[in-house]
Amino acid sequence: MNEAELIRILSSIILQSAPLIIAVSGEIITERAGIVNLSLDGTMLMAAMTGFVIGLKADEAYPGSGVWIGFLAAAAVGALFAFIVAFGSIRLRQSQVAIGFVLTLLGDDLSAFLGQNYTRMPGPLVVRKGIPLLQDIPVLGPIFFDQSIVVYFAFALVIFLWWFLNRTQPGLKLRSAGERPEAAFARGVDVNRVRYLYTIAGGALVGIAGATYSLDVKLGWSDGHIRGFGWIALAIVIFGGWAPIRGMVGAILFGATKTLASILQRSFPEVSVVAFNTLPWLLMILVLLVSSSSLTERLIAIAPGPLRRPLNRFLRVAPPLALGTRFEET
Repeated sequence: MNEAELIRILSSIILQSAPLIIAVSGEIITERAGIVNLSLDGTMLMAAMTGFVIGLKADEAYPGSGVWIGFLAAAAVGALFAFIVAFGSIRLRQSQVAIGFVLTLLGDDLSAFLGQNYTRMPGPLVVRKGIPLLQDIPVLGPIFFDQSIVVYFAFALVIFLWWFLNRTQPGLKLRSAGERPEAAFARGVDVNRVRYLYTIAGGALVGIAGATYSLDVKLGWSDGHIRGFGWIALAIVIFGGWAPIRGMVGAILFGATKTLASILQRSFPEVSVVAFNTLPWLLMILVLLVSSSSLTERLIAIAPGPLRRPLNRFLRVAPPLALGTRFEET
């Protein structure tokens, strides 16, 4: 494998990872506020279909504007699904998990029904635009700085979210709503309002992630276009310990396994394609088993002294203390 081929593969990994990074970031915002949104798979399918179809129609009416109108429509879909989860939990006092599952099934079936006349059609796409000067940096330039604006947005989002959660007053209120809502309420935080706000914001990001697939990564729309990717995003949130940077690492790892599966499939055409397509899913299952079992403690215990602290921070994960619980003002 020559240098040009390696750069092309690494660039593909970054592109494949971008929508997952956005979806994971959105779910981190939601869960750090205390709400579990399990509708990601249906949301992303519905948003991918909506973004593509609305973008296609908008491009016919206003040439050149379809992509961004498609993204706005997809964000609205994601925000709506997330609002239903929040409203059902906070106002109607129903199970967040049950509502999320129902919305997942609804989004899957509804996207297939509404998008059946638009399958495998050419449509608008995000134009790749390199960053001047940075794209000319040897090796790193073509990999990171010769991408589409959505890829840049994904990585900028991670940096912003890390800063927001750990260095700002609104970020502290967000974390307190998911960790100790009673204490936050005693300090004047409107817990349920915070949960509504960040659940909807997180859902909008999940919607953008869905549209990123149909408008940038896996161009076009087809039934079951990205089925299962929402569940992968949820798994990465757990693997990432509800932290933006670790979530980004998990998304890139998944993108790398997807790219590796494609390479192996071309190299070994006699092997069933199913065998290679299962690699990313098996990896996620393995990661979840390791991060949620006593094996984590053993790995930390047997590690050399200098490595124990970083390993402890990387491997040990804990959800927000009030995740999935309802808060009632008294």
